[in-house]
Amino acid sequence: MPTITTTDGVNIFYKDWGSGQPIVFSHGWPLSADDWDAQMTFFLHHGYRVIAHDRRGHGRSDQPGTGNDMDHWVADLAALTEHLNLRDAIHIGHSTGGGEVARYVARHQERVAKAVLVASLTPNMYRSEENPSGQPPEWFEAIRAGVLGNRSQFFRFVPENPFYGYNLDGAKPSEAIIANWWRQGMAGGALAHYATVDSWLEDYTEDLKKITVPVLVMHGEADQVVPFASSVPRAVDLLKNGSLKTYPGYPHGMLTTHADVLNPDLLSFIRS
Repeated sequence: MPTITTTDGVNIFYKDWGSGQPIVFSHGWPLSADDWDAQMTFFLHHGYRVIAHDRRGHGRSDQPGTGNDMDHWVADLAALTEHLNLRDAIHIGHSTGGGEVARYVARHQERVAKAVLVASLTPNMYRSEENPSGQPPEWFEAIRAGVLGNRSQFFRFVPENPFYGYNLDGAKPSEAIIANWWRQGMAGGALAHYATVDSWLEDYTEDLKKITVPVLVMHGEADQVVPFASSVPRAVDLLKNGSLKTYPGYPHGMLTTHADVLNPDLLSFIRS
């Protein structure tokens, strides 16, 4: 199982398949590199080198008691890209991984060709006077309570309802998708999953402002986790070279439920 060891002694698991221009994937909460299966196999078959890691505290990576925060996650990603000597890379981040990608690219732009933020929390997702469409304080506390309470049960509720939009009229839930989400979540550590909420309360405005490479922002208009109006229009306005692609009716987990649509759109942006 390929891993790197960070300067603070944490083993980070990663997948590295193929050759060609590298595409690096950063997963959302509380998942792992496995959440990118549909994208990694798609781009591998289109001639790209594909890399995805399990964030510290998640999946097959170590579960340390410290460093479960965005700056450490970005440092871990930087250590991985340096270890693999990645240049001219495309970085794609989903949800929490979008914050990771935004901050990584802002700090290590010399290694990056393009970036994609999918259902990303950037620039911020908390409700305020400046962001009235953000999530209220009780929403974040409900996540913390769910992780601290019956995490296994909570990790069924999330994919059964808001993550994939299965609670919406006309939705057709997939037990396999729900079970795979639960499997990935339960493989990670409760401490990291709890601490991740702090990263959702951060503001990534300054990170976005620093990015000069082309960035595609992709967001589902039916996203119940990161509401469309909370982040998307403001993110594109902050980027120097940003473009937007929206998907009516698509949920937060649209990379899984609608991979047949999003993968070709990602490929088109990467090739453009």
